[in-house]
This record gives sequence, structure tokens and C-alpha cells, in this order.
Amino acid sequence: MSALNYANDAELHSCAKTTLAAHARRLLPGLALSGIIAWPSIELGKLAWTQSHGLSALTIAIMLGIVLGNTLFPLLAPSCGAGVSFSRQNLLRLGIILYGLRLTFQDIRMVGIAGVAIDAVVLTSTFALAMVLGTKLFKLDRNTVILIGAGSSICGAAAVMATEPLVRGRAEQVTIAVSTVVVFGTLAIFLYPLLYRLNLHWQLLGTAPSEFGIYIGSTTHEVAQVVAAAKSINQDAANSAVIAKMVRVMMLAPFLILLSAYVARDKKRRATATLMVGTQAQSEPAGRLAIPWFAFAFIAVVGLHSTSLLPHAAVAEGIEIDTLLLAMAMAGLGLTTHVSAIRRAGVKPLMLGTLLFIWLVAGGAAINRVVMTLLG
Repeated sequence: MSALNYANDAELHSCAKTTLAAHARRLLPGLALSGIIAWPSIELGKLAWTQSHGLSALTIAIMLGIVLGNTLFPLLAPSCGAGVSFSRQNLLRLGIILYGLRLTFQDIRMVGIAGVAIDAVVLTSTFALAMVLGTKLFKLDRNTVILIGAGSSICGAAAVMATEPLVRGRAEQVTIAVSTVVVFGTLAIFLYPLLYRLNLHWQLLGTAPSEFGIYIGSTTHEVAQVVAAAKSINQDAANSAVIAKMVRVMMLAPFLILLSAYVARDKKRRATATLMVGTQAQSEPAGRLAIPWFAFAFIAVVGLHSTSLLPHAAVAEGIEIDTLLLAMAMAGLGLTTHVSAIRRAGVKPLMLGTLLFIWLVAGGAAINRVVMTLLG
């Protein structure tokens, strides 16, 4: 009997290994393609020209992905589709988790209560404005609005990609949101140094470069764009801007948790309305809370990094791996994005991004002044 059980266990183990090997072979071509796009994107992102224009490796990866996705990828999709989808979904979550290696809880202390309060008010007001304008004024679909709002209010493309699993947005919806980040974040790089010089004359905000840096970090989309804009002023502005931005990035985890509760409640409300008119929805169960476990893992990694127990070399290597994973995810997104779908979306998403950018610049300045006056 024991010999029979051993034979059965051996057979099951062999079948499992065969299945795993087959799954790996199915994913490998798409993973390789995503990596082929991600590697030059990372190298291009290190160039002085791209850094001065706020073009991160993630932005370049999605741009290259879109080019290939609308030219050569349809021919490769039968063999590469599974691996590309794996990059876009699974590698993305791992990349968000490892993003915590860029942050520590000590960053909060460096910007003080005022800096944290500014970030929180800017985030909540920008996202709330996106929801109101996007759904009520422009009549955009909810997923597009949420993704644009997340990108504008938190940390650009990384926030868009982290939010996508919760709302299950389509590739073109995610790309539209990332496009608004690229367009208006690039404008911010050139606008904020000009505003700093004007502020020295008007003195609407604090004239210290460090205070203006908090304004930049709390209102600019991408980390790379924050660095490019603030370094055009001086190093003090860049230091405070990056710290303020990192604290804002840290708010991604609680944002995702609250968003998952909102999405579940909204699904339950829609299902109830559907039943009241006598029809039965054929979609997923209503009201089910999609817990973003990767958000908790993100917080855990931030906490581990905050203890300073990890060797510096290990952290640096982890950040390199994280950049690769996120670039591969963005490449996967670009490969599955169809330009025709973006054209069908029209100008309304761009108009929403424009109004949110105006709010970040003008409303963000007002928030910085009021909070600094009260708490600074």
C-alpha cells in the first residue's frame, strides 16, 4: 500500500513539474519581449536629456510599447500574449511592493506635520475634483476618471498602474490616464521654475527654496518630473520636493484600501438598482471587497526599509529590480494599447487632465499657503 501511495505521489509530482514547465514556456516569449522593451527604456531614462525633461524609464517604456503594439505586436500576440499579460498584471504588483524600498517612515518627520497635511489635502481634493468633473461634467466612464484622478493626485504612472487592478481598467483607459501624467507633468517641469521667480516678487508662498520645494513635491505628477522641476531652482528645493513627493507616494497604500471599499460599495449599489428594475446582472458578485494585498506588502517593505536593517547594496539592487519590473509592466501595457481606442475616447480625458493640472498649480498653491500659515 505504501509503495502504491509513493508511486501516486511521484506521478503527481511529475505532472506538477510538467505543468509548471509548460506554463513557464508559455510565458517566456512575452516576458522576453517586455524585457527587451524595458531594458533600453531604463538606459534611455538615465540620459541627462531625458532626466532634464522628466522622462522616466516608465514613460519611455509605455511609449515604445505603444509603437510596437500598433505595428509588430499583432503578429507576435499568439506566442507572446500570455507573457505580456503576466508582465502587465503580476509583475506590476511585485513592482509596487518593491517600490517601498524607495521610502522610509523617517521621510514623514523631515517634512513635518505641515508637509504631511499639505500632501493629504492636495491628494483628497484633487481626486474628489476628478470624480466630480469627470463623471458629472464630462460624463466619462468611472474607470477612466478614477485612473486619471489617481495619476494626478498621487504619483503619476505608478499610481495609475497600482489602481488598475482594483477597477479592472482596460489598456486604453490606463494609457489615457498615463498620457495625462506625461503631458501635464512635462509642462510642470518648465512652469514651476518660472513660478518660483514670480513668487520671489509676489511672495504669495514662502520664498525659501525648501518651502517652494514642498509645493512642487505636493502638486507635480511623477517623481522624475519633481526632480527635474525642483533642480532647476536649487538643491535645497530639490531635497524638500523629493521628500514631500515620497510622503505623497506613501499615501498610495491607504488610498488603494479606501478605493477598494468604494468600488465594492458602488458595485453593490449598481446591482441593487439593476434588481429593482427587474433584471439580473450577469457580472461578478456585487459588493465583494477586492482587498489590495499588495498595498499591505508595500507598507511592510517601507517599514522594513525604515529599520535600516537592509544593507545599502541590497536596497540599491532591489530598486534596480523594481525599476525593471515596473518598466516591463509599462511595456506590457503599451503593447496591449490600441491607438484607435484612444482616439475614440476623444478630448474629454485631456480636458479633465487640464482642469486637474490647473487645480494642482493654483489650488495647490492656496493649500500650501493656508497650511503653512496654520501649521508651518
